[in-house]
Amino acid sequence: MSAERVVLVGVAKGRSARAVALESLDELASLTHTAGGEVVSTVVQERKSADPSTFVGRGKAGEIAAICREQDADLIVFDDDLSPAQARNLENLTERRVIDRSQLILDIFALGARTSVAKAQVELAQMEYTLPRLRRMWEHLSRTGGGIGTRGPGETQLEVDRRRIRRRIFTLRKMLEKFEQDRRVRTSRRKQFVKASLVGYTNTGKSTLFNQLTAANVSTGDRLFETLDATTRILRLPLKEVVLLSDTVGFIRKIPHHLVASFHATLECVIEADIMIHVADLSHHDHEAQIATVRSVLQEIGAKVKTEVLVFNKVDLTEEESNLNLALRKHPEAIPLSALYGWGIDAVKERLFQLVLDSKEEILVHLPPDDGRMLSYLHKYGTVLHQEMLDGRIAIRARVERRYMKPLTAYLVTIGSGPEVAS
Repeated sequence: MSAERVVLVGVAKGRSARAVALESLDELASLTHTAGGEVVSTVVQERKSADPSTFVGRGKAGEIAAICREQDADLIVFDDDLSPAQARNLENLTERRVIDRSQLILDIFALGARTSVAKAQVELAQMEYTLPRLRRMWEHLSRTGGGIGTRGPGETQLEVDRRRIRRRIFTLRKMLEKFEQDRRVRTSRRKQFVKASLVGYTNTGKSTLFNQLTAANVSTGDRLFETLDATTRILRLPLKEVVLLSDTVGFIRKIPHHLVASFHATLECVIEADIMIHVADLSHHDHEAQIATVRSVLQEIGAKVKTEVLVFNKVDLTEEESNLNLALRKHPEAIPLSALYGWGIDAVKERLFQLVLDSKEEILVHLPPDDGRMLSYLHKYGTVLHQEMLDGRIAIRARVERRYMKPLTAYLVTIGSGPEVAS
């Protein structure tokens, strides 16, 4: 089947915003390609505010219609969200299908959803997006002739569809709540581990880095939103330390709020992470804007400011060394790497290892030999380095996160890294 021919439309609110609009349209073109479309033309309209009827104004809508006829385009994609009325008016004026950025992203997510959870999350977002737009979808009934006998069935079917969608939304929310409960049970068993999460703009190489760090086999295609489901693996570090590392969906500008809400359960691993490994694509000409977008989305989903490890990926694709030097001057703590070739992976592991050690205390405790509860607690929440019987007690040297120290205070012999602990 041949690809749909697509015209992209963006609005720049003032001349100074034209560069930003063009950058956003470049990204929209990548999204269109990911969805299987072929971009045949791009239109930018400069205006102070959106036209309430057609978003771009009737005159510009007429120009877009002419471009569609000239380029034999099937579809028009707007870079901003359209109201149902605006989309309906534009379709009438251009005689072409019209969708907006949110609908395009939802379509890409639907293509990429593989697990039942991801499919339910995407379907919920699509249903919530579709519900206020149902009337537009039933307009073909009023075009069959109008008058008596044509409006009634359409209105009846419209209400039937609304009820069906509302019921489906209710069912999907219940399914996702059940998934969330199951996920909380699973994560409660892992709470003794330090948790790290890979975050970043879509297509920056998070999954490739995840595979390098954990020897996993997560899909790493060169596509936007290649990863939709959260995947968690154990990352083993020196001196018996481990981290639970999660890879999840990438972020993007103008992310549809329905998706943020629907994917809340998947994004919980980001919200609950102790460490965020922020992967930025150094080869992208505006990686600073992408970094800012990711931090903005993290704030939107309720992820509090945590320990961030910024890594500059794709240094192998960076043409000028000066670009790397400039980026490192602005972000001196960042780690340059190439996840594809494995450069810099050891530096990431070393940074994580130091952060884990910084969160823990090395202690020596003496436990009564019959205190199985406390012995179990120490093995569960600490990294046991050495254990032996000493003067009728169990002497244990371990590293324990500070948040789990309180129950152990009565058994402490010493704390810190002095000779008594090291012995």
